[in-house]
This record gives sequence, C-alpha cells and structure tokens, in this order.
Amino acid sequence: MESSKNLIQAPNAGPGLQNWVIRLVKGILIGIGGILPGLSGGVLSVIFGVYQPAIRFLSNIRDHFLANVRFFMPIGIGGLAGIFLFSIFVEKAFGQYAAQFVCLFIGFVIGTFPSLYKQAGREGRDSTDLVLMVVWAMIIFGLMFLGRNFPKIQSSPLVWFFSGAVVALGFIIPGMSPSNFLIYFGLYDKMAGALAGLDLSMILPFSLGIVLCVLALSKVATYLFDHNYSKIFHSVLGMVIGSTLGIFPAIIFPAYTAEGLAQASLTFLPALAFGAVMLVAGILISYRFSKLEEEVSYE
Repeated sequence: MESSKNLIQAPNAGPGLQNWVIRLVKGILIGIGGILPGLSGGVLSVIFGVYQPAIRFLSNIRDHFLANVRFFMPIGIGGLAGIFLFSIFVEKAFGQYAAQFVCLFIGFVIGTFPSLYKQAGREGRDSTDLVLMVVWAMIIFGLMFLGRNFPKIQSSPLVWFFSGAVVALGFIIPGMSPSNFLIYFGLYDKMAGALAGLDLSMILPFSLGIVLCVLALSKVATYLFDHNYSKIFHSVLGMVIGSTLGIFPAIIFPAYTAEGLAQASLTFLPALAFGAVMLVAGILISYRFSKLEEEVSYE
C-alpha cells in the first residue's frame, strides 16, 4: 500500500479559476474557524483536506517549495482575510447571535464526518485506533468544559506572544479551540478589537507566537503521521468529535437560557429555528465542497 507520505508529498494546485477560488474560500473559513469561539482552524483544515499537506510543507519548506506555494497561496490569503474581516464582525455584531453562527460550523463537521472517518481508516484500523478516538474526544471535551473556570489575565506583549502560540496550537492540534481559551482568560474581545484596529503592539507578538509555534511543532506532527498514520488520524478525529461536542455546553446551551435569549433579542422558537437553518446550511455547504473535490483533484 502506498504510504500517506507519498500521497500528500506535493499537492497539485491544479488549473482553473474554480480551483483557486475553492481554496480561497477554504482559507477564509479556516481563518474564521481560528478565531471563532468553540471552533478550531485545525478542525476545518482537516475537514477541507489541507491539514496534512500544510503540516508537511511547514515541516520542510524547501521540499517542493514552488508547488506548495502555488497550492497554499489562496488558502493563506483567505485565512488572513477570514481572521481580519471576522475580527471586525466579532467586534460589531457576532456576540448577539454567536450560538446560531457556531451552528453553521457544526454543520461543516457533521457533513464531512463520514469522509473523515473513511480517510482515517485509509491504511486500516483496529480496536486501539477506535479507543484512541474515544479517549481524545473525552480529553478535548473535558478541557473545553473545565476551561470556563480559568482566571482572567491582563494583556501585554508577552501575553499576546503566548496567545499566538495557543492559536497556532489550534491548527497543529485539530479540535483544540484557541478562541475558547482566550475567552476563558478574558483576552478574546481584546484580540478581536486589536486585530480589527490593526494594533501592531498586539499583532506583532501575536503573529510571532503563531509562526514560531507552527514551525516548532509541524515537524513533530509530520513525523507522527508518517510513522503512525492510523493512530494519529483517529486521535485527530477524536479531537474533532470532542471539540464539536464541547461546543454545546460552552456555546449552544447557554444561548437558549432566559439570559441568552434576552441577549440575542429572540424567543425560544425563533432562536431554535435560526440555529437549525444555520446547521443545515453548514451541512449542505460541506456536502457541496466534497462534491467539488471529487471533480477537481488537488493531489
């Protein structure tokens, strides 16, 4: 059987505007997922099939450099656009309908879970793989649940550096939601405001933390995938499951309490209908992406 390393060594950017736009949209959604409460850019990069090629590229930038740059350029542009544009949106309006918009991204996970499970078992699976999937789902769910009790801290360049590293971990470790931890520490609104206002005193140390963390850990992730593909991918899949389930007590359920409904200026049934529509939209969007990827080969 051909190894996972050979299968994802040099992603093919492919011809045509449609291919480029698809990757741009993926990048925008991954960027949004990187700062959207309850989600992880890593989860969406797994869902959209760019996680392993990105990790491999970052772990050895000189290998197939031009092919990788062509492939990841629209994803990178989209990711930056998603982060900065959504930071403005967060500052202006997102808080009122946070739970309903998060339902959109839950739909992405539901719509692509069968293909992710199939991909995890591409080189076979055994009972140990399934146990790892369940264990990691429980760990990530527990971290998200317990994280609500973290103490608030004051912002500083050093704090922003480590905050950037935490955001990077959300990519390296799919399922970890860095925005949740920033919320728990009282830094999320400050981060969104600083990004929207292009505050370099925050952006520079924050970006440095992201870059150094990704470069430091991408080689580790690549090594693990190359030597234990099935177990690592099932662990990643468990993280995706745990983070998705963890969204409900952290984000969704509080939105349907009396206080949450009052904050959104909605009654229970309209709020439920709004969330259901966003959930279905997410499922349909992810389904359409899967169909487009059957028509256009990236690798």
